[in-house]
Amino acid sequence: MKKGVPSLIKWAGGKKQLLEQFEKFFPEKIERYFEPFVGGGSVAIYLLKTHPEIKKIYLSDINKELITVYQIVKDNVEDLIKLLKEYKLKHNKEFYYEVRAKGIEKLTPLQIATRFIYLNRTCFNGLYRVNSKGQFNVPIGSYKNPTICNEKDLREISNLLKKDEIKHTQFYELVKDANKGDFVYFDPPYYPINKTSSFTTYTKDVFLEKEQEKLAEVFKELDKRGCKVMLSNSDTDFIKNLYKGYNINFVKATRMINCDATKRGSINEIVVTNY
Repeated sequence: MKKGVPSLIKWAGGKKQLLEQFEKFFPEKIERYFEPFVGGGSVAIYLLKTHPEIKKIYLSDINKELITVYQIVKDNVEDLIKLLKEYKLKHNKEFYYEVRAKGIEKLTPLQIATRFIYLNRTCFNGLYRVNSKGQFNVPIGSYKNPTICNEKDLREISNLLKKDEIKHTQFYELVKDANKGDFVYFDPPYYPINKTSSFTTYTKDVFLEKEQEKLAEVFKELDKRGCKVMLSNSDTDFIKNLYKGYNINFVKATRMINCDATKRGSINEIVVTNY
């Protein structure tokens, strides 16, 4: 089924490669689904394709540009495709850096979404990284013919997203109305395995000990409400201690983002469930 899941963007830590391992963790029936750290959206898209009984999906992220992409794909996909095709015709090194340098405050939501997808598809390693001012700062990649506009995937995702409510908000805000029987999946920025491996710059905000502890509190509160809760994170003692008493499972992920190719490879991640 993994091959049949359309892709919206490339995303560090994206879960498309883990969907087959995740299948055994998903509840059999899902009516309402919440995903507060939506990222590349592979899990949400997969569940929408495989669980037609889902009535409503709630997605959020604190990356405002990313949420704009989802909203435009949902509501204005044809204009997005048209503009992406124009960007593809103009694509070269000079155009890339011209687009990267644009301040998004002067762009329309459609232009913000187009810029985001274009940079994502043409930058080094599909990496999303911002500096302390929140400005995207990844150099151009060395692709000969990058897929800037996949019309089929964009239209399919647009159709799937019709059941979605998409918000730019904090994770704890999205799940305030989650009730008994609802399924919640958390895929936060991972806690660093060591001091040099921290990669939490999807936004200019950090997500370290204090934020992970807050997330664990929300997980426990949802558990008390009777929600089915699943969480992905790094295989570290700090994280495992936060979720002591819950089911801690292990999956094998392939780490693709490292400037040293010899350090890319298979690594353990944990999946925590309360069911």
